Amino acid sequence: MSSHVYLLRHGQTEWSESGRHTGRSDIPLTGEGVQQARRAGAVLARLRGTDRPAALVLSSPRERAWRTAESAGLEAERTEELAEWDYGDYEGLTTPQIRETVPGWTVWTHPVPNGESHDEVRVRAEAVVARARQALAGGDVVLVGHGHFSRVLIATWLGLPPGEGVHFGLDPAGLTVLGDERGDPQVRRLNVPAWEVDVD
Repeated sequence: MSSHVYLLRHGQTEWSESGRHTGRSDIPLTGEGVQQARRAGAVLARLRGTDRPAALVLSSPRERAWRTAESAGLEAERTEELAEWDYGDYEGLTTPQIRETVPGWTVWTHPVPNGESHDEVRVRAEAVVARARQALAGGDVVLVGHGHFSRVLIATWLGLPPGEGVHFGLDPAGLTVLGDERGDPQVRRLNVPAWEVDVD
């Protein structure tokens, strides 16, 4: 059976609920976010279909990510390579607030003053993908991180530029499965929700 890469976005936070850009800020999970993470752990186990430990489990070092990993039953190595996009001057702002001064702004199409450029985010994503591909020889890989950066990871897996991440939606605690079909990179499942799973 071939191995896959599983991307898990962190559970709900107050800022994710209100649409505020959350990069460097260490915003904790809400109570619902913790429950989402627990349910995501059960969904992940079903998707993997094996009790064999993953070959590699990485998490962003931000609390909302590693607590998601912990609540999902994962022992993860923390790495800054999986951190969320650095939003610079736009940290904590919503897109409508940013558009008051920069009409039409999106993270996919516009610069982020004093934050990360598309190229900088791409370099990090390429490093994570390279590490994941190397580890796949030994089994599955699980990456626990954030919304925008995980979407860049999906684009990078497919050989697309960072801006193409706009096409891949990820909800809090959503799971995405990446693989290959005869050597061609593939999205096998996208944004599988952590819903209606009994975690008691």
